[in-house]
Amino acid sequence: MQFEPIGYVRCGKQLKFETPHQPKLDSNETNRIILEPDRQFDLALQDLNGFERIWVLSWFNRNQSWRPRPLPPRGPAKRRGVFATRSPHRPNPIGLTCVPLLDVDGLVLTVGPLDLVDGTPVLDIKPYIRTIDAFPDSKLGWIGEVEETLLNSRRFGIEVSAFARRQLDWLQNQWGIDFTGRAFELLSLDPTPHRTRRILQMGPNEFRMACGPWRLFFHLQDECVIVDRIDKGYSDESLMAEGNERIPDRDAQVAFGATYR
Repeated sequence: MQFEPIGYVRCGKQLKFETPHQPKLDSNETNRIILEPDRQFDLALQDLNGFERIWVLSWFNRNQSWRPRPLPPRGPAKRRGVFATRSPHRPNPIGLTCVPLLDVDGLVLTVGPLDLVDGTPVLDIKPYIRTIDAFPDSKLGWIGEVEETLLNSRRFGIEVSAFARRQLDWLQNQWGIDFTGRAFELLSLDPTPHRTRRILQMGPNEFRMACGPWRLFFHLQDECVIVDRIDKGYSDESLMAEGNERIPDRDAQVAFGATYR
């Protein structure tokens, strides 16, 4: 059995941390799916423009292994059977995403919010048909329990110390790097230690969150997350080692280390 991609996702997300676990319905972002030329895909796309949504079947090409009981990011730190989750770590790492279809122009599909990173191979595209694909009264299993708990749970406030604000502003102004949207969203829901959410407890009231190649340190005060400082995720030795030029945000991390020693 052999699969060949029909195209690739083109979006602004290079890191898995930047990508939501599911597409955000209230987002105005646009992305593209570019199909391969010289394979009659222009004919295959005929009549698709009349559909409001499409299913995108993709291949999680960054995953090299699978886990029979992954740790879902939502809810308590409890492992679940992979076939009862949307985890990308699957025996056959096939992704299934329902996205708004905004336009079809030649071999380029403009779509709405995606939960995929740039360069993800696309295996197939199918129209979403609400009279067939929607079952709004279906039971949600363990996810229903988690969603009910989240609905009734408090949201944590986010406060940023003056020092951390200077660091974040420096990253934004000097390098155009801003990971706070995704980080603060996750922390406001649940800042407790969790492997999949990349939150680690460092001390009695000191926590570290991995945000792609960056690290965010915080503590808790009542129902508020206090962001204390930011740090790079790689050591100076790793950043400067030959062959590590492809480390994400490498130059920015080197400059950050020189600025905030």
